[in-house]
Amino acid sequence: MLLSDLLSIKYPIIQGSMAGISRAPLVSAVSEAGGLGVLTTVGLTAETLRSQLAAVRAATTKPFGVNLMLQQTNIADLIPVLRGEPVPVVFTGAGNPASFMPDLLAVGTKVIPVIPNVKIAVKMMNLGATAVVAEGMESGGHIGTETTLSLVPQVVAAIPIPVIAAGGIATSAGINAAFALGACGVQAGTAFLVAEETPISPKYKQLVIDATDTSTVVTGQGANRVRSLKTPLTTELLTTTDETTFTQLATGSLDRAIAGDVDHGSFMAGQIAGAINRILPAGEIITNLWRGVTKPV
Repeated sequence: MLLSDLLSIKYPIIQGSMAGISRAPLVSAVSEAGGLGVLTTVGLTAETLRSQLAAVRAATTKPFGVNLMLQQTNIADLIPVLRGEPVPVVFTGAGNPASFMPDLLAVGTKVIPVIPNVKIAVKMMNLGATAVVAEGMESGGHIGTETTLSLVPQVVAAIPIPVIAAGGIATSAGINAAFALGACGVQAGTAFLVAEETPISPKYKQLVIDATDTSTVVTGQGANRVRSLKTPLTTELLTTTDETTFTQLATGSLDRAIAGDVDHGSFMAGQIAGAINRILPAGEIITNLWRGVTKPV
């Protein structure tokens, strides 16, 4: 099944949720353009989540999604909102959604976990996931250890539910490659960092535009591995051996990046940033992504 059929959207393109960034204006613009906009819940309370849901619904009648990053401490407060005001699809990551997945499925919400390896993909399928996003380590933000090229076909071979490819995709060639690997569609995050509707500092967008193929670096260990653009902060993080100092430097660094603090911010972005060279409306980004794609039959 193609992602467009599964989610009732025009193009099989999901706007990857960017923590603290993917707010209502971007989400609604992507959905209006025929993709699937996905709202971040990072930094939201139950009250502000309701406000963001209302803002998306006021701007579009098209399907959209919500992302739950399960390292958040207030997930238990957010789930009742999503049960009471069901959305078409919820994406999960950085944790196990077993405790609330049945409740969301029961109200008609599709649940699609983001997974870093085959073992977790199988686990999510057995929990009742509608589909999975197989995300390679080329992506920005928190990453696993497997590449998109190797991960996607192995997940496709291991589970019968739909598999969405993510990590290093910001061109039509990348979408064609994802289809060739057996994916039903793609998730793209970094491509939308430079959307006109994305609420980040112009300095953040310019760093993405100025990036080359070697402009990102991975800091941290284990579940805290993060891919970001190279900045003075990443240099400090890579040379810091003291865990306490590392935590002090990293805490709040995404918020500082969103505000444009080049020296102290963590400007999360994927390796494909080198292929992105201008600021465009979200709708035009969707159009460009799809131009030249050979849709599987």
